[in-house]
Amino acid sequence: MEKTTHRLKIAGEEYRIVSTESTEYMSELAHEIDLKMNDILRGNRVSTTQAAVLVALEYANEAKKHGGDSDNLRMQLKAYLEDAAQAKSERDFYKREVERLKAIGNAENKQGSLWG
Repeated sequence: MEKTTHRLKIAGEEYRIVSTESTEYMSELAHEIDLKMNDILRGNRVSTTQAAVLVALEYANEAKKHGGDSDNLRMQLKAYLEDAAQAKSERDFYKREVERLKAIGNAENKQGSLWG
Protein backbone atom coordinates (compact mmCIF):
# COMPACT_ATOMS: atom_id res chain seq x y z
CA MET A 1 0.00 0.00 0.00
CA GLU A 2 1.08 3.52 -0.68
CA LYS A 3 2.06 5.69 2.26
CA THR A 4 0.59 9.15 2.55
CA THR A 5 1.58 12.06 4.77
CA HIS A 6 -1.41 13.36 6.72
CA ARG A 7 -1.59 16.74 8.45
CA LEU A 8 -3.70 16.32 11.57
CA LYS A 9 -4.64 18.88 14.20
CA ILE A 10 -5.16 17.57 17.71
CA ALA A 11 -5.60 19.75 20.81
CA GLY A 12 -4.37 22.81 18.95
CA GLU A 13 -1.18 21.15 17.69
CA GLU A 14 -0.51 20.08 14.13
CA TYR A 15 1.03 16.67 13.49
CA ARG A 16 2.38 15.13 10.30
CA ILE A 17 1.70 11.41 10.25
CA VAL A 18 2.81 8.98 7.54
CA SER A 19 0.39 6.10 7.11
CA THR A 20 -1.10 3.70 4.58
CA GLU A 21 -4.57 4.63 5.87
CA SER A 22 -6.86 6.96 3.93
CA THR A 23 -6.89 10.68 4.68
CA GLU A 24 -10.57 10.42 5.62
CA TYR A 25 -9.88 7.65 8.15
CA MET A 26 -6.93 9.47 9.69
CA SER A 27 -8.97 12.68 9.92
CA GLU A 28 -11.76 10.80 11.71
CA LEU A 29 -9.26 9.39 14.21
CA ALA A 30 -7.70 12.80 14.77
CA HIS A 31 -11.14 14.37 15.27
CA GLU A 32 -12.13 11.70 17.79
CA ILE A 33 -8.88 12.12 19.74
CA ASP A 34 -9.18 15.91 19.55
CA LEU A 35 -12.67 15.76 21.08
CA LYS A 36 -11.52 13.49 23.91
CA MET A 37 -8.45 15.62 24.59
CA ASN A 38 -10.47 18.84 24.64
CA ASP A 39 -13.05 17.30 27.00
CA ILE A 40 -10.28 16.37 29.43
CA LEU A 41 -8.49 19.70 29.09
CA ARG A 42 -11.71 21.68 29.61
CA GLY A 43 -12.85 19.84 32.70
CA ASN A 44 -9.55 19.37 34.51
CA ARG A 45 -6.37 21.19 35.34
CA VAL A 46 -4.06 18.89 33.42
CA SER A 47 -1.39 19.44 30.81
CA THR A 48 -1.75 18.44 27.18
CA THR A 49 0.68 15.59 27.84
CA GLN A 50 -1.37 14.34 30.79
CA ALA A 51 -4.56 14.55 28.71
CA ALA A 52 -2.84 12.58 25.92
CA VAL A 53 -1.80 9.89 28.41
CA LEU A 54 -5.36 9.65 29.74
CA VAL A 55 -6.75 9.30 26.20
CA ALA A 56 -4.08 6.69 25.40
CA LEU A 57 -5.00 4.73 28.55
CA GLU A 58 -8.67 4.82 27.58
CA TYR A 59 -7.93 3.51 24.08
CA ALA A 60 -5.53 0.86 25.40
CA ASN A 61 -8.17 -0.31 27.87
CA GLU A 62 -10.80 -0.57 25.11
CA ALA A 63 -8.39 -2.39 22.79
CA LYS A 64 -7.44 -4.90 25.49
CA LYS A 65 -11.08 -5.59 26.37
CA HIS A 66 -12.02 -6.05 22.72
CA GLY A 67 -9.00 -8.30 22.23
CA GLY A 68 -10.36 -10.53 25.00
CA ASP A 69 -13.77 -10.46 23.34
CA SER A 70 -12.15 -11.60 20.10
CA ASP A 71 -10.44 -14.49 21.88
CA ASN A 72 -13.75 -15.55 23.45
CA LEU A 73 -15.53 -15.36 20.10
CA ARG A 74 -12.74 -17.36 18.48
CA MET A 75 -13.06 -20.07 21.15
CA GLN A 76 -16.87 -20.15 20.76
CA LEU A 77 -16.56 -20.42 17.00
CA LYS A 78 -14.07 -23.29 17.37
CA ALA A 79 -16.49 -25.10 19.70
CA TYR A 80 -19.38 -24.57 17.26
CA LEU A 81 -17.29 -25.91 14.39
CA GLU A 82 -16.35 -28.97 16.44
CA ASP A 83 -20.03 -29.52 17.32
CA ALA A 84 -20.99 -29.16 13.66
CA ALA A 85 -18.31 -31.67 12.63
CA GLN A 86 -19.54 -34.11 15.28
CA ALA A 87 -23.16 -33.67 14.13
CA LYS A 88 -22.13 -34.25 10.50
CA SER A 89 -20.25 -37.39 11.49
CA GLU A 90 -23.28 -38.68 13.40
CA ARG A 91 -25.58 -37.80 10.49
CA ASP A 92 -23.35 -39.74 8.10
CA PHE A 93 -23.33 -42.72 10.46
CA TYR A 94 -27.12 -42.76 10.74
CA LYS A 95 -27.50 -42.29 6.99
CA ARG A 96 -25.38 -45.40 6.42
CA GLU A 97 -27.36 -47.25 9.09
CA VAL A 98 -30.67 -46.35 7.40
CA GLU A 99 -29.31 -47.58 4.05
CA ARG A 100 -28.12 -50.80 5.68
CA LEU A 101 -31.52 -51.40 7.29
CA LYS A 102 -33.30 -50.63 4.02
CA ALA A 103 -31.11 -53.18 2.27
CA ILE A 104 -31.95 -55.77 4.94
CA GLY A 105 -35.66 -54.94 4.62
CA ASN A 106 -35.55 -55.20 0.83
CA ALA A 107 -33.73 -58.53 1.05
CA GLU A 108 -36.33 -59.86 3.50
CA ASN A 109 -39.18 -58.64 1.26
CA LYS A 110 -37.65 -60.39 -1.76
CA GLN A 111 -37.14 -63.54 0.25
CA GLY A 112 -40.72 -63.40 1.52
CA SER A 113 -42.12 -62.93 -1.99
CA LEU A 114 -40.18 -65.97 -3.20
CA TRP A 115 -41.87 -68.16 -0.59
CA GLY A 116 -45.30 -66.63 -0.78
